[in-house]
Amino acid sequence: MPAPSHLIVIGTSAGGMPALVQLVAQLPATLPAAVLVVQHFSADADGQHFVERLARHTTLACRLPTDGEPIEAGTLYLAPPNRHLLAKDGRTPHLLVTKGPRENHYRPAADALFRSAAVAFGSRVVGVVLTGMLHDGAAGLEFIKRCGGLAVVQDPHEAEYPSMPETALRNVDVDYVVPLHMMGALLEEITARPLPERKGEVPEDLKQEAAIAERVVGTTDEVLKIAHPVPLTCPDCGGSLFEVNNGKLLRYRCHTGHAFTADGLLHSAQQTLEETLWVALRMMEERKNLLSSMAARGAGPYSVQQEERIEEIKKHINRLREFLLNGNTGNAPKGTSAG
Repeated sequence: MPAPSHLIVIGTSAGGMPALVQLVAQLPATLPAAVLVVQHFSADADGQHFVERLARHTTLACRLPTDGEPIEAGTLYLAPPNRHLLAKDGRTPHLLVTKGPRENHYRPAADALFRSAAVAFGSRVVGVVLTGMLHDGAAGLEFIKRCGGLAVVQDPHEAEYPSMPETALRNVDVDYVVPLHMMGALLEEITARPLPERKGEVPEDLKQEAAIAERVVGTTDEVLKIAHPVPLTCPDCGGSLFEVNNGKLLRYRCHTGHAFTADGLLHSAQQTLEETLWVALRMMEERKNLLSSMAARGAGPYSVQQEERIEEIKKHINRLREFLLNGNTGNAPKGTSAG
């Protein structure tokens, strides 16, 4: 197969496989582009099973890629579970399959794929964000736009999970917002156009970030070229975070390679805070139970003292429980019932 004229890079999460099936069924084997897909799977998922599922619905060749594999037109490459899929230009355009640091807690991550494609293929990249939860893909679309490519988003009104499309639309100047049944024809039309001229040089900060992802691990000096330190810690490794200097989307990364949008980092912090508060609630209830047992065994002033301490800790328990139940949508873990 010939080298592709374009790269179509697709990111999706929850509800993604049915959406992908519907989309790839519209794409012909003669498509002059290669299609690179990130679907969020569990680390132990059977990637080959999903490749075979897609292959039953499309005339594109479908593969679970290996590291260093050439990129060919008319071929769909699905990122293997627990591996980043990256595009690399050169004498022969090829793929990198790595176990680099997670981005927005995902591996594979759409942002990592989109960035590598933008740096390698510039204005010949079409980025697509489909149904999914949370924020992956929004920063990646911005990378593609900064390198002259096009951004396509599934109409969130029809997406099974609209969070990923909506986040992209809030943060990126998207070129096309279309329902799935129209997306195949749009991608065919885009890739049939004359090859676009490369619009200027690839931004140096994106080159640097792509290089960090390719080498799996970076250094503080490398990160300082594109970001500045802030008083925040990485939720994945506990290292210091750096705020990225460029782009419209507020982003952070640590020197080991973990990267986050501000929305992704906030979501992580909220989850960690909630888990910590549930642990605190459990420990307070255990303390209350221990004090109750001590009071029951005691007598006189000692028993009265323990009862006073019990009443005080009950107030703290009730305040904390009220905050947890009314301040977020999480459910109480088992074993934290009111006392």
